[in-house]
Amino acid sequence: MYISTISTVLLVCGTFVSAATTAKAKSTSTSSGILAVESPAWLPAFKAPTGVNSGYPTGELTLSDTLPRETLDLSAYPAPWGKVSTTHPEVKKVIAAIDWTKVPKAPVRKTKANGDIDMTGYDSAKDPYCWWSDSNCVKPKASYLPEDVSFCPNAGDWGLNYDDGPYNPSSQDKELNKWAEPELYNFLAKTKNQKATLFYIGSNVATYPEAAKRALNDGHVLCSHTWSHPQMTTQTNEQVVAELYWTLRAIKEATGITTKCWRPPYGDVDDRVRAIAWQMGMLTYLWDEDTNDWNMPGDGGGNLAPSTVDGYFEGWINKQKSGTDKHGHIVLEHELNNATVQMTEKWLPKLQETFNVVSIHQCMNISQPYWETNWVYPTEAEPNVGANTTTTSSAVPVSTSAIPSVSSVAPAVSSVAPSTAEGDSANSIKNNNAASAASSLQKSAIVPAAIAIGAAAYFF
Repeated sequence: MYISTISTVLLVCGTFVSAATTAKAKSTSTSSGILAVESPAWLPAFKAPTGVNSGYPTGELTLSDTLPRETLDLSAYPAPWGKVSTTHPEVKKVIAAIDWTKVPKAPVRKTKANGDIDMTGYDSAKDPYCWWSDSNCVKPKASYLPEDVSFCPNAGDWGLNYDDGPYNPSSQDKELNKWAEPELYNFLAKTKNQKATLFYIGSNVATYPEAAKRALNDGHVLCSHTWSHPQMTTQTNEQVVAELYWTLRAIKEATGITTKCWRPPYGDVDDRVRAIAWQMGMLTYLWDEDTNDWNMPGDGGGNLAPSTVDGYFEGWINKQKSGTDKHGHIVLEHELNNATVQMTEKWLPKLQETFNVVSIHQCMNISQPYWETNWVYPTEAEPNVGANTTTTSSAVPVSTSAIPSVSSVAPAVSSVAPSTAEGDSANSIKNNNAASAASSLQKSAIVPAAIAIGAAAYFF
């Protein structure tokens, strides 16, 4: 069995500590050698949001066809999908809290005229900074950083995940609104109460916080996917901090949780970016297979024939049926537009017939994906761990009316900016080869009991 990633989960057990940090301090390492990090103390102390469960849902879910369209206080944030502020006092506070001696000095990458990353001069053979865009490297060269999560360790597992949400309704195209949230979340709830890991764009959370609340109340895991979806290795250290900070802030204000997981847009990450994210309390999550669903014809999409994406799903299902899979999969999908939502609605029931479809966190036996300890999720090792979790009676209000026009939502704000999907820079970012990168790792077997023991301490 391939255990590279699950081994990382075991190794970093205890490297997160719950005590808050209030000042920059010398970094310490655990017995595993992984840099110890602490619960973020630099986020504002928001009032607990209304309509949010106090823990993992164990009762019947509250479904609705529409959600309120109030936004967060957008004056407190960068413009949705706009350039992030790096000089804001809140961002400066985070910058001051990071131990920069533990951030590798990888160069800030440049982009070509067409937007692709310029890889000229990078030593691919040595890959000194574990640059995923160049080599699909998921095991940092910096020994004090944990390995990325990139696949499910158990063959037969499908770690369901969606990028770029929450999918906002459009103020300009009512026909597309039926595919915006809560469409996907309703579908998941009605399809065997399916759970997923959701990688959220901070801008989309700020403009549609009720969708984030709804996802959390439904039992999905919320993670960060940056504020504006840039190629992160092209960002300065300060910009990396800001992209991550404003997203953490929006998720925290909207839902009350502080996530421990993030995914770099396009998969573009190296040890410099990983180290900053890690010190901000987040482990890096990637994938080992890609649907390329972002490139199908749809709102803001491309020209990839849906039949091609159908073929990918058929191939993964047939391979699993053949018994040749050596590990489970994390297959990249999006809640990006009408086309991607329709595609997952077509294939999820078929996947459930062949795979054990769970969230990424469940396949990795991670029960506490947030710094808040009241949220305890089921895992494969402890499937009933949430049975005694108490939740509040408040839920996202049911609305049967059409989506109202809200003046605080700018008409130009959409659920995704142009050219944001992971595969847009496919010529330079080899995001279809992650599976072979993971498969090339030679691993030994691990018994489920060991996984359960390790997972009990991870991030807790």
